[in-house]
Amino acid sequence: MKSQDKELLITRIFHAPIDRVFDAWTDPEKLKRWYAPDGCTINYKHIEVEEGGRFHYRITHPTHGSGWVVGKYLEILRPEKLVYTIRLSNENGDILSPDDLKSAGWPGEILIKVTFESLGDQTKAVIYEAVSEEKARKTGAYRGWLEMFDKLELQLQSIPNHNSASA
Repeated sequence: MKSQDKELLITRIFHAPIDRVFDAWTDPEKLKRWYAPDGCTINYKHIEVEEGGRFHYRITHPTHGSGWVVGKYLEILRPEKLVYTIRLSNENGDILSPDDLKSAGWPGEILIKVTFESLGDQTKAVIYEAVSEEKARKTGAYRGWLEMFDKLELQLQSIPNHNSASA
C-alpha cells in the first residue's frame, strides 16, 4: 500500500450500552446474525473468542458464491477493544496466496482493530482496517461494513435492555 493511501476507518454510534455491543462482537451466536453483508450468510466452521483464539468461516453471496476466511484474535480487552486478523483461505483452512486473491493489491493478511467507548446508553465503535479505503470502496468492503453495522443496530434493538424498568 502506498503511504499516501488512506486506510479504512469507520465510526458508528450504536443505540445500546457498551457491554451489549461488545457481546455482539464476541458471542458466536450473535455474530452469525450480523457479521456478513446484506444478502450474504456466514457459517463458522469454528470460533474461539479468546486471545490467541482462531476462527474459520465461510461467507456465501447469492451471486458471487462462497469464500472462506481464517483469522486470529490478537487482543481482547473487554469491553473496550478487539484486535484480530483475517486471511482468505480454502475450506480446509489453508491460506490462499496473494496471487489467488480476486482484488489485485489486496493484502494477504488484514489487521482489524475495533474500539468501543461508552456514551451512557449508547456506544461509539471505531473500526480500523489495515487496507486502502479506496480499494475497500471499489471492492465493496466499505459498503459491507456499513451494511453489517445496520444489521448489528437492528439486532441490538431487538434485544430487551436489562436495565429498563419492567412493567
